[in-house]
Amino acid sequence: MRNCVLLILSLLFFASCSIFKKGEKRKKPEVELNEKSRFSKVLKSKDYEFKLKMANVYYDKKDFRKAQVLYEEVFPVFKGTPQHEDLYYKYANAHFNLKDYITAENLLKGYLEVFPNSPRAEEVEYLNAYCYYKQSPKAELEQANTIKAIGMMQIYLNNHPNSKKKAEAEDIINKLQQKLELKESLSAQLYFNVGQFRAAALAFTTLMNNYPDSEKSDAYKLMAIKAYYRYANMSVDQKLVERYTKVITEVEDFQDRFPESNLLKEAERYLTLSKNNLKNINNEQTPQTAGK
Repeated sequence: MRNCVLLILSLLFFASCSIFKKGEKRKKPEVELNEKSRFSKVLKSKDYEFKLKMANVYYDKKDFRKAQVLYEEVFPVFKGTPQHEDLYYKYANAHFNLKDYITAENLLKGYLEVFPNSPRAEEVEYLNAYCYYKQSPKAELEQANTIKAIGMMQIYLNNHPNSKKKAEAEDIINKLQQKLELKESLSAQLYFNVGQFRAAALAFTTLMNNYPDSEKSDAYKLMAIKAYYRYANMSVDQKLVERYTKVITEVEDFQDRFPESNLLKEAERYLTLSKNNLKNINNEQTPQTAGK
């Protein structure tokens, strides 16, 4: 009997703990509801000083969504006032932190136009360039924003050579240049894949010349050689000597440029193939010449 009483008391205890915990969980929606209600009251307020104050409170709490909504409402009201510069900066930065880079870029650009001598001008100039960087698309797509971002970052570095952001800006420029290089290499490879071998050879040669310091320069040169060789193979008889000779010239250029390359043997294979093809052509033409 005593054991039964203890069991019942234990069950009641655990049940009460469970109810207490559930009661604690119910508090969270109430907190969220109170916050929504509070923000709604701020939105409905006609006191713009209060709205600006609350926008700054949300901004400091990193609740950029609420801050951005309030800044948007009070922005035209405080235009031309002492509060305008700080408001403008935080409004732009709220969009930046929300990853709305298109709007942020427009606002940051506007800030620099209105406050060119602001102590924040250097930071804003960097953020403006960074917005273009974040809008840079995949390598397969049009790269106008990538080119723009490189230009903006380079201007930033020119204007602020001792900036604390120098290393970061240089790293971004390097990444963007690599993307442009990849874009060009994909285009060149596409020419090769669809059998446009002359266009592929020219594209890979241009790519190598545009990025002379690239780690893939020897690979681009090899692809140009392959493309010229395929192009020669497809040529009419009257063009064979000229085009196999072009392959030989390209391989010799490879030997001069990349004597230590791991791809040298493969490049030299096309030298051997082209020379053998020229010998065969000469052998086929010799009896005809003798007969004459």
